[in-house]
Amino acid sequence: MGKETGFLEIERRERDYLAPEERLQNYREFTLPLAEGELRDQAARCMNCGIPYCHKGCPVNNIIPDWNHLVYEDDWKNALTMLHSTNNFPEFTGRICPAPCEAACTLNIDDNPVTIKSIECAIIDRGFEEGWVTPQVPKKQTGRAVAVIGSGPAGLACAQQLARAGHAVTIFEKSDRIGGLLRYGIPDFKMEKHLINRRAVQMEAEGVQFKTSSEVGVEVSLQALRENFDAVVLAGGAEEARLLDIPGAEFDGVRLAMEFLSQQNKRNAGDDEVRAAPRGTLTATGKDVIVIGGGDTGSDCVGTSNRQGAKSVTQLEIMPQPPEHEDKAMTWPDWPVKMRTTSSHEEGANRDWSILTKRVIGDGETMTGLECIRIEWRDGKIEEIEGSEFTLPADLILLAMGFTGPKRRGLLDRAGVELDGRGNVAADTDSYVTSEADIFACGDMRRGQSLVVWAIREGRQAARAVDEALMGASQLPR
Repeated sequence: MGKETGFLEIERRERDYLAPEERLQNYREFTLPLAEGELRDQAARCMNCGIPYCHKGCPVNNIIPDWNHLVYEDDWKNALTMLHSTNNFPEFTGRICPAPCEAACTLNIDDNPVTIKSIECAIIDRGFEEGWVTPQVPKKQTGRAVAVIGSGPAGLACAQQLARAGHAVTIFEKSDRIGGLLRYGIPDFKMEKHLINRRAVQMEAEGVQFKTSSEVGVEVSLQALRENFDAVVLAGGAEEARLLDIPGAEFDGVRLAMEFLSQQNKRNAGDDEVRAAPRGTLTATGKDVIVIGGGDTGSDCVGTSNRQGAKSVTQLEIMPQPPEHEDKAMTWPDWPVKMRTTSSHEEGANRDWSILTKRVIGDGETMTGLECIRIEWRDGKIEEIEGSEFTLPADLILLAMGFTGPKRRGLLDRAGVELDGRGNVAADTDSYVTSEADIFACGDMRRGQSLVVWAIREGRQAARAVDEALMGASQLPR
């Protein structure tokens, strides 16, 4: 462990943020890293528990106590090696993962977990600064070729692992740039996109080829991939958004969160308005904005709306308001349901819970408001509270209510693979093979909407499964 009495002597300290009035002026990241000495102190708090519950909380199986100890010992290079042994892209998870490892930390019993996420991010950022992150080119090629469909975290992790095993890997991405939701779903102020570009350079040096603006099932024939590659991996994510099924939802001002967020990311990348907004420019400037959905995507819409200069921002959630603090005896070390206030909320937003939307109203073709009613949850069922109706002014309504599964039209319609009861591609977590022997599936397309850490884990495990199927055995880690 780090320092035997570190958890007793050193208080938890997280990274700071730039002040809201400063960070709202742009779309850059605003997290202020801890100084090196402070990071070593935070790493010293890790107790190297006999049963490290942080491992249980971390889907990518990060060996957290070990790299905490190495940071405490000022051995940053080996800490990076340890971190990369389980996680291909810690610069992504160190920025946008909700850190279930910290929720599971033994020190979270009294709300003072080790700052695992901050330390993880510091390790990889220093690794790039020092030039320690270099391409891992395989010593020999296997002669086998694999097509990976989708360049989100699952597809990228799968492709990188397979390339390092010596396979010829090509990623097919329907968008004009790689990254999936990392590129066009996560706002730049949470994760700047040069981080994706930097990894792409490394992966190209390792032999991965990227084919952008190449939607399989539309521009690219799936049958042609099956004929020209030894295996195909479906890693296209879960992009079928949940829609708002109420009268008036057809108003043009009712839009999907991903459309709104991706437009701003395209603008930040230098795209002109026509390229960024094929359905017309979509901004919150000067508008009363309502975000329906209380999760991370809804929070991202709040932060983006405020940066665009919205007149007001209101976030609605159908579920009850969660408690400020969880019952540790009931939930630890599992992920707790509790009140979570993000940096975007701190920048300004009205939040309301147990709200059911009833009707979008307007004046002719112009949307003007959203009729709502308060509800109670009883035995898992919604009961409307009589007399609690109210109307909110609305110029823009953003739907951030989650995703129902992968899109079927195009790729999945042509693949002919079996789907599970939720509409995801059916495949187990050992072989990751679908009902078609040469087609594999991983990430959100297989498991449904989930976290970046789960996507990376599934991409790595699927890579091992593909390697075993092609070669009879694999040296890749699960």
